[in-house]
Amino acid sequence: MLERVHLAVVQEVERLGSLTAAAEVLCVTQSALSHSMKKLEQQLGTAIWLREGRSLRLTQAGEYLLAVANRVLPQLDLAEERLRQFAQGERGALRIGMECHPCYTWLLKVVSPYLAAWPDVDVDVKQKFQFGGIGALFGYEIDLLVTPDPLYKPGLKFEPVFDYEQVLVVARSHPLARASYVKPRQLTQEVLITYPVATDRLDIYNQFLLPAGVTPRRHKTIETTDIMMQMVASGRGVAALPRWLVLEYAGKMDVVPVRLGPRGIPKQIFLGAREADVRTDYIQAFFSLARQFTLSPAKRQA
Repeated sequence: MLERVHLAVVQEVERLGSLTAAAEVLCVTQSALSHSMKKLEQQLGTAIWLREGRSLRLTQAGEYLLAVANRVLPQLDLAEERLRQFAQGERGALRIGMECHPCYTWLLKVVSPYLAAWPDVDVDVKQKFQFGGIGALFGYEIDLLVTPDPLYKPGLKFEPVFDYEQVLVVARSHPLARASYVKPRQLTQEVLITYPVATDRLDIYNQFLLPAGVTPRRHKTIETTDIMMQMVASGRGVAALPRWLVLEYAGKMDVVPVRLGPRGIPKQIFLGAREADVRTDYIQAFFSLARQFTLSPAKRQA
């Protein structure tokens, strides 16, 4: 009864807004697509869409089918791709998801020798996921997740690959630049610049500001590290970043790291994968190589 094409139709109609547009993407006629979906509704005994003028709105059954499509179709696509690679004598593909914006510097150090050691493995890096990093692993959007905040769930395995300290970065001319450490209340008059990440996942908030019951004067998000550092260096705000990253920029910009609180905020970067895939040789190799490319002690020290 329920076939892959039905899931694809539901997914494309939701994405594009109409049966006509979905038919074009799926390379079928609109009448054939409509007939197929009406037949499915008759077999299921329930409607998938309700018409509202010229638009379609998913019913409860349709919403459920969409959720199934979003989970199942990526897995089928991956299975077909892997089987094609096996048939052509290729090793496979490694899709790496990033939940750590400043970790690209570290990742480049790992990827370069990895590509040399595994020439028959394609590597791709993704940063935006339909259901977040953990959902991307479960949904087969990615094969590895780089994250500072692992969620230990059945079916997933996480391993730490290096330690670091989260610090405040300020302009060298900023009054806080001369402090041995900063207190939460000292940021109440500051513009805090962060990556576009949910506040409840930002360490500067959940481990420093919110426990003290304070917030910055303003919160501004910037996607790129270079622009963020330039804003900080020009006195437009302060940011919370790994110490090793700040030290890399300190040599070319007038910025300095300051400890967050007297004890600092220690963190770790983790690699996560599906337990069923961890034993795959080229995934094991990436884990092993990643542990070798930790940051130098000079860049990790407090």
